Amino acid sequence: MTVSPEVHYQKSWAGKIGAATTRSRHSPTTYTFAGRNAFLRSFLPNDPSLTAEEAERRAKAALKAHMLRLALASAKARRGRKVTGK
Repeated sequence: MTVSPEVHYQKSWAGKIGAATTRSRHSPTTYTFAGRNAFLRSFLPNDPSLTAEEAERRAKAALKAHMLRLALASAKARRGRKVTGK
């Protein structure tokens, strides 16, 4: 089923208006809390013998390592585009 450009345009604006309305009524942290919390929990070590403080320390270190890997991959991709002229 194809959507005409006019219908697509109208749906796009409706979505933008809906998003702006939601942002005007709620704090962004309210509707992203569950997702952010699940993401951060994914870095917690699955070792019940660790104290809460040690588990949190390791989770923070794992998150930092993850973000550094992403930054390195991004830098490599940007460097590759500059070399090839893209």
